[in-house]
Amino acid sequence: MSTPRQVRAGQDVQWRRCASCGAFVYGKRLDRNRKVCPECQFHFRIPPDVRIGQLADPGSFRPLPGPPAPGDPLRFTDSKPYPERLRDAQARTGRPDAVLAGRMTVRGRPVAVAVLDFSFMGGSMGTAVGEQIAATARLALAERLPLLLVAASGGARMQEGALSLMQMAKTAQWIERLREARIPVVNLNTDPTFGGVSASFAMLGDVVLAEPGALIGFAGPQVIRNTIRQELPPGFQSAEFLLEHGMIDAVVPRETQREHLARLLHLLGPSVPELPDAPDPAVVLTRPPAGTRTARDLVALARDVRRPTTLDYVGHVFDDFVELRGDRVHGDDRALVGGLARLGGQSVVVLGHQKGHDTAELVRANFGMPGPDGYRKALRLMRFADRFGLPLIAFVDTPGAFPGIDAEERGQSVAIAECILELSRLRVPVVSVVTGEGGSGGALALGVADTVLILQNAYYSVISPEGCSTILFGTAEHAGRAAGALRLTPPDLLRLGVVDGIVPEPPDGAHTEPHTTALTVKSALVRTLSPLLGRSGRQLVDARRERFDRFGDPRMQRVVDWEKHDEH
Repeated sequence: MSTPRQVRAGQDVQWRRCASCGAFVYGKRLDRNRKVCPECQFHFRIPPDVRIGQLADPGSFRPLPGPPAPGDPLRFTDSKPYPERLRDAQARTGRPDAVLAGRMTVRGRPVAVAVLDFSFMGGSMGTAVGEQIAATARLALAERLPLLLVAASGGARMQEGALSLMQMAKTAQWIERLREARIPVVNLNTDPTFGGVSASFAMLGDVVLAEPGALIGFAGPQVIRNTIRQELPPGFQSAEFLLEHGMIDAVVPRETQREHLARLLHLLGPSVPELPDAPDPAVVLTRPPAGTRTARDLVALARDVRRPTTLDYVGHVFDDFVELRGDRVHGDDRALVGGLARLGGQSVVVLGHQKGHDTAELVRANFGMPGPDGYRKALRLMRFADRFGLPLIAFVDTPGAFPGIDAEERGQSVAIAECILELSRLRVPVVSVVTGEGGSGGALALGVADTVLILQNAYYSVISPEGCSTILFGTAEHAGRAAGALRLTPPDLLRLGVVDGIVPEPPDGAHTEPHTTALTVKSALVRTLSPLLGRSGRQLVDARRERFDRFGDPRMQRVVDWEKHDEH
């Protein structure tokens, strides 16, 4: 993607030609629009100082000392000697090398930042750039600052040979040190980000963002065509392509990058919980409510397409939400959503099965049946929660994990098993809420929690009633009978100790008053989470393991018979 050329009209007026749509844009108008074409939204490349000016609070940037001058260890010469190329790039950019680093604030929140300069030898990473990235990471570690890395690079610097290659390991090691210290790392990848930069620090952040249209990948398109003679699909290696394939969290236009970054920093910053001390018996029922529906009717209501989805609850329950997408392996499964949120002053990670209210939404979300990509996204966010000490809130609403051929080929069982295992070891509070269907292992993958709540008209079962009927009676016609036999209703589950409380719904179901239901769920979550926040990670893990250990152990399992219980 070439840089748009400059054209002058007369003496004073500068115009730029957009490389995407071909429109000529007046220079001052382009500057006011953050170097984004007002006709087609093409993002022009910008130098590091302009980038920092767009992201930082005015006057807040303080640069680090420049990187050490690169040597010429290979005595490399192509059409000109390497030292001469360096001098030309330094004279053109006014920088010693292809990076500008320092500290700044974003909406008052301090960060360490390093920005690559594509105009300096293609933003290539040699020893000086690698050392400056490492120095910025050292600053972040010493002062416990979030680290922002903005990439624009063709990859490793060939003129420094294997020493350039070693910078991939050096920078990756520093990202790992920040992970160990639980210091957030955010990547913002711009056009282009390739090679040794994309295969090291540029894709290792806790959150990875990209500009619209940015080309991001390992091997460049020309290299791929010339090496393996393969034709590339439309949009290949664009930021949007990577988002669809699960490699990044969001494509963020330049005009909203500062605000998006500020929200992330706020949610990853200190929490000041404002949560009550004790559950309210009106929002978390620990006894079966009167007038419970039959199992058949309850299953039908739990499946009602009008019931609130996870994203509906997110919009009403949490004070803020930034979605994090992708499994970093293959895709971004829309049957499972998640991200960072704020609940009563406490930052949390939210996960949930997602369905929809019409055919288009249901098809896009695969009717709430995640594949391996969805469960690996959940696994990634579980580990994210653990790393930063954030409670995990899970919304369960799935008929079950997707049983397709491609799901089996990509390891559906492994992905679900890993989620169950990971939840059992998280050192943070975990609260799960069954809001609709709780179908089999696909539901349990989000259900291994310290506290499990269930809405009054939801169900939780080892198998669907239709599946049970088919296996036992040879036909799905006895699904109603199977539903009753499976004891899948909230009162049954409360009696068995599978759930800890029932969240009441409006008389005709959650869909009739979705806002009221969401506020009840919010109150239930707030009051349930509060006592868990005071427990250590070890206490949480031990109690969670004991909770699930008791099922099937006659010494530990307690099944409540409410009628006999009431007699006493």
